[in-house]
Amino acid sequence: MICCLNPDCPNPLNSDGTKICETCGTPLVKFLRNRFRVIRVLSDEGGFGRTYLAEDVDKLKELCVIKQLAPKLPGSWALKKAMELFQKEATRLQQLGEHSQIPTLLAYFEQDNYLYLVQQFIDGQNLSKELQFRRRGIGKQARLYAESEIKQILLDLLPVLKYIHQRGVVHRDIKPQNIIRRKKDRRLALIDFGSSKQLTARVQIKAGTSIGSHGYCPIEQIRDGVAFPASDLFSLGATCFHLLTGTSPFKLWTENGYNWVNDWRQYLSHPIDEQLALVMEKLLKKDIKQRYQSAEQAFNDLSSKPLDSPANESYEAPIFSPSGSNKYLKPQYLFFPLTAIAILGLGQFWYLQAQKFTTEFSSSVAVDNQTSKINQNKQRSQKFSLANTISGGLNSILSVAIGPDSRIVASNSNQTIKLWDTQTGREITTLKGHKSRVNAIVINPVRVSTPQGFGKIIASSSEDKTIKIWNLETGSKIRTITGHSDSVHALAISPDGKILASGSNDKTVRLWNLETGKEIRTITGHSSWVRSVAISQFSIGSENDNDINILASGSTDKTIKVWNLSTGKLIHTLKGHTQSVTSLAMSPGVKGRSPVLISGSADRSIKIWDLSTGELVRNLEGHTQSITSLAINPANKLSNNKTFASGSTDRTIKIWNISTGELISTLSNDGEAVSSLAYSWDGETIVSGSEDKTIKIWRLSH
Repeated sequence: MICCLNPDCPNPLNSDGTKICETCGTPLVKFLRNRFRVIRVLSDEGGFGRTYLAEDVDKLKELCVIKQLAPKLPGSWALKKAMELFQKEATRLQQLGEHSQIPTLLAYFEQDNYLYLVQQFIDGQNLSKELQFRRRGIGKQARLYAESEIKQILLDLLPVLKYIHQRGVVHRDIKPQNIIRRKKDRRLALIDFGSSKQLTARVQIKAGTSIGSHGYCPIEQIRDGVAFPASDLFSLGATCFHLLTGTSPFKLWTENGYNWVNDWRQYLSHPIDEQLALVMEKLLKKDIKQRYQSAEQAFNDLSSKPLDSPANESYEAPIFSPSGSNKYLKPQYLFFPLTAIAILGLGQFWYLQAQKFTTEFSSSVAVDNQTSKINQNKQRSQKFSLANTISGGLNSILSVAIGPDSRIVASNSNQTIKLWDTQTGREITTLKGHKSRVNAIVINPVRVSTPQGFGKIIASSSEDKTIKIWNLETGSKIRTITGHSDSVHALAISPDGKILASGSNDKTVRLWNLETGKEIRTITGHSSWVRSVAISQFSIGSENDNDINILASGSTDKTIKVWNLSTGKLIHTLKGHTQSVTSLAMSPGVKGRSPVLISGSADRSIKIWDLSTGELVRNLEGHTQSITSLAINPANKLSNNKTFASGSTDRTIKIWNISTGELISTLSNDGEAVSSLAYSWDGETIVSGSEDKTIKIWRLSH
């Protein structure tokens, strides 16, 4: 496979030998710098670039990680400044990479107007996945980390933190996902310095903009946008707390702010060694002045052998003094023109602008002042909790669907579809027949006529340009539907269960009779690839009481088109998104109420449209990266509190009130990007698929 390097391409993988990307039309680059062959995308930086896995052909195809910066900057000065900071960052990271537990910087360069950093690949598993593995009980009885293991993690990482802090660098995003246990020696490596900051620099982000992962980063990062060595120590303590208790600090933060750190011991399943407990207590102090000020202090309290300092190197903790005597950055240096770019290293790349906190993290005042608001929202929220995690196979989960009885979940697995039992997490069967990757799956809620009699069916679409119809109850293939001339990426079924709509890279939407497999009509009008479709039924206008089926299609041409399903006539063209429309969801029709269409885009926004008028009702912002999937709760169609869920590459699922646009709750995927969502018919379950190859089952708490 060859990977497209356009950071906005939604499906960058192409077959070997392809010259032009089949998805976005960008010319493909076989080798970067005639040396690095990009294999696949590891993560998306929300339009500012991507992280790729690659092979170094000069080193016998040794694996490496490539970070891409694709700055969309106004003016030549900003671009020049970005390149200058990028070069300085590369020099700094090259120095840090001299440590055996920090990835080595292999190269940095500019090519085709993009900037690249090439980094050593760490072969191993991060602690987040290691924890998931343990909790599933694979290979042995499910268990959390023992206190001896937590102590060893601290003893392994504290010297690494001492090393980077002595060089004036604060990581700012320490969490289980950014700590990898190497296969070769079981040592821990600290990765992803994308949020790191050189304390001696005179540029930092604007005050009030947080950097880091909520729950793991301390109050000074959230509230003031500043970080010090003691900030990293809090994050390390929160990481160890998660591994020791199995309780996510992010979840506790969203519910109670920083109150959890005062009584963190209540989450322990059993008492731990007092020496370790006292170290954890001091790492997790909310007040930075009461926290450990250096990694060396924590190490010495934990070990009988002091952590010796290298010769001729001194370590200085931050001093909070208005006199200007401290060498660390102070609040008056936090302001910087919005056009500037901070190139923050080998992880996420942040465009420096005064962004408001998303709804669940709103307010520019102290986090403690937000707690009461969060608790008020919690009282009226639909609260979901993780019930089960299913290992979905060897590939990213691009699509999930849940059966009418909520007992069966379907997911893609490269060229196949797998059916799972939601209660046990066990695989029921595998459906085989596609010749290339499966892109979309949909389950018909209505029994239809099949060659085996009336039954439930499942439809799947693929890169092989076909759609296949399967018997959900037997797993047998009913038929293969052909007609599209390019990859099929989107599927939807009409409310009566009789019509299947498909969207394709051939820029068309096709309608099919589900009982016969015959094409009803081809709908054209988009100027680029169709990536999402949705169907609903409602009455338009007060003068017409006849229900009609409405089809909506979203495209990489940045538009949404609304069609009369029966005639194929265009009703509305909806414009407003600035990037590809990646997902659509349509509310069930209810007479006397205006139906709504919800759209999600790579531009990070969610828009709600009135289909009666075609007008934009509301623009929702809260996700920090591309929207990948939307799902409306089908159980509350007669309620005034209709809800829907959104998934994003920012690794979260958010639940919203359709009528008010209020953010109700946020679920952390705690892994990789959320790529697909499905609601059960009773509204009690949400199923999510992820790029970390897992399927998560979320249950509504009563």
